[in-house]
Amino acid sequence: MNALRVLTYKAFARFFRNRTAVALTFIVPIAMIYIFGQVWGLNRKETAPSGIPLAVVNESDHPAAQRLVAALQAETTFRVVTDFKAPDGTTRPLREADVRPMIRNREFRFALIIPRDVIPDQGFGVRLKVLSNPVNDIETQIVNGVMQKTIFTAVPDLLGQSLQASAKRLIGTQRLDTFNATLARAIAQAFGGDPEKIAERIASGDFGFSILRSNAAPAEAASGETAPPKKNRAADFLARIVKIESEQVVGRNVKSPAATRVVGGWAIMFLLFALNGAATSLFEERKAGIFQRLLAGPVTRGDILWSRFVFGVVLGLVQLVTIFAVGSLLYGIDVVGHLGNLVLISTAAAAACTALGLFIASVSDTQEAAMGLATFVVLTMSAVGGAWFPISLLPAFMQQVSKFTVTYWAMEGFAQVLWAGNTLREILPTLGVLAAAAAGLMAIAIWRFNRGRLFE
Repeated sequence: MNALRVLTYKAFARFFRNRTAVALTFIVPIAMIYIFGQVWGLNRKETAPSGIPLAVVNESDHPAAQRLVAALQAETTFRVVTDFKAPDGTTRPLREADVRPMIRNREFRFALIIPRDVIPDQGFGVRLKVLSNPVNDIETQIVNGVMQKTIFTAVPDLLGQSLQASAKRLIGTQRLDTFNATLARAIAQAFGGDPEKIAERIASGDFGFSILRSNAAPAEAASGETAPPKKNRAADFLARIVKIESEQVVGRNVKSPAATRVVGGWAIMFLLFALNGAATSLFEERKAGIFQRLLAGPVTRGDILWSRFVFGVVLGLVQLVTIFAVGSLLYGIDVVGHLGNLVLISTAAAAACTALGLFIASVSDTQEAAMGLATFVVLTMSAVGGAWFPISLLPAFMQQVSKFTVTYWAMEGFAQVLWAGNTLREILPTLGVLAAAAAGLMAIAIWRFNRGRLFE
């Protein structure tokens, strides 16, 4: 028993002296639990994402249209943008002509247009238009669902006004007032209330359709049963008279939308793992005494690190091109049509990832510590940077943090090239950010490497 106690104590002592093992056992899982908890809202009452930019152009002067804008502004899922900021610093209300270029420039991905004739002069119904850049399918489904819910919640006012306007054209103002008053008295007798106030609500258009809306779900839904679509008559009625025109501004010509959306995220994650593994091999060369023999000749420490950088960039570029080529063969991703810009973005991404791997190796004392730190960084950056799910699912502060990751900018570059089909001029800012990240990380890595211990 004494030997068992001593050996068990020794095992725990060795474990806690190994900071890498401790980190992989506790810190990495805690970080992943926290990130996924933030994504799925495990610590929030509302599980929907928040702060997704939504441009709203209101060209109508109907009061109900203003109430629709207010309802969208009150929805926490959206950060509603209604103003256009000119180059001279002045602002004005957004126009439909402003929205499409702003969507192409990735200032936001979704816009709702409320046209001047939101309630047609002839006929009955409501007209709306939605513009989008559905680069991420999960985010698009969430936005469409919440937007439709908000629209159908506020739409009874618009429908009521449309009905009142149609009736006024058909039977005249006087007869309509008489009809509203008669209907108000009947409702007051049956359900109670002030007939005059009820008549005012009917005339304003917000009465009656609220009852329709509240009864849009059939009675079976209250008992937890799923009702057949044919029984949901009220919801079907609303869907028929609310005409929502959809226009995809970016990515209309993408041959394989689903595969194009996801392949970049997996490509950058595996690239990070591969290049971090290559960078940590520096410790094996140090143990083997290779550095000592190299430095005995006309080689500097900087030469050693830069050679690893060139190797990593070439390896990373080959890996990315291979992954995209396989995606093209299996899923029809249009790689050939964007090959030139894709190679540029892939080269910049490989450079930034290689520099990150060398930075991790330069600040770590042992190979085990470097591997542990690399695992933590890769998993965290993949989760926060958008490789696994859209960053709009994260809280606002984490969305800002994501912009400081290599993963985020590599994903942006892949989306610009494969999804949006941007030109070289349009991808230059993304290339610049990745190049700046590579330069900054390499500068620190070389500084540390020149002052570190290279011999066992």
